[in-house]
Amino acid sequence: MAEIGASLVKELRELTGLGMMECKKALTETAGDIKKAEELLRIKSGAKASKAATRTAAEGVIGSFMSGDSRTASLVEINCETDFVAKNEDFLAFAEGLAKLVADRDPADQAELTTLKLGDESIEEYRQGLVQKIGENIAIRRFQRVNARSGARLALYVHGQKIGVLVEYEGDDEVGKDLAMHISFAKPQVMSRGDVPADLVAKEREILTARANESGKPAEIIAKMVDGGIAKFTGEISLLGQPFIKDDKQTVEKMLAARKAKVHGFWFYVVGEGIERKTTDFASEVLAQAAGAAR
Repeated sequence: MAEIGASLVKELRELTGLGMMECKKALTETAGDIKKAEELLRIKSGAKASKAATRTAAEGVIGSFMSGDSRTASLVEINCETDFVAKNEDFLAFAEGLAKLVADRDPADQAELTTLKLGDESIEEYRQGLVQKIGENIAIRRFQRVNARSGARLALYVHGQKIGVLVEYEGDDEVGKDLAMHISFAKPQVMSRGDVPADLVAKEREILTARANESGKPAEIIAKMVDGGIAKFTGEISLLGQPFIKDDKQTVEKMLAARKAKVHGFWFYVVGEGIERKTTDFASEVLAQAAGAAR
């Protein structure tokens, strides 16, 4: 059996980023052939990635990129299992590298994105290697690339790496910054009142009508109460109808008009939004493990 020296183990660690014992074991299995050992670790990392993929990844970060001319930008949500890993330098570098790749290469979908190269590896190979190194499930959840139309520009705002916002607008730098920060705080669902889905309005009208009927007021008063409630509801969830965060006495629409600015579109991601998080009863889990061990 070939003797596995410390320098060889160190070299494999630098190639793979994996632990000393894993590298030494792989070198032992491949009789000191560093190329075969690297390949073996990649095979094993794929298996580990597949196993980890069954675990919920609801933490993570928003990776972002903006071109120098503020005309092309991207957001990427990368998930992991714990907030601790979300602060890992390799994980953060992966998120930022992906965001730049999305902006530069404009992949059509997730399947195409995973085939693109990040350094010498495909995105999927890189992801699997990161799973092996970090030991948590890592998932690329979604991405958005925006290219500004003629006469418009983009603003990018990332809050604590947990909320990412892109805005396509016309106006000065301050307008773009204000819009992006407002969206990160108010999280509008649509651009204007008219964009609110009809079924959502109908449902809200039904709720407001039932509530107003309990007041015992005349039908014409109830109708005005409901209409007022609908106006408030659609304003609260539409960007242009929302009170502007820096001056709640005016709407975003009025703020833009006063500053001779215009907004064409917005996109934002919130880490983990919509992911069902698994809750664990730790005491029950320990008891179950103890019972299993006793058997």
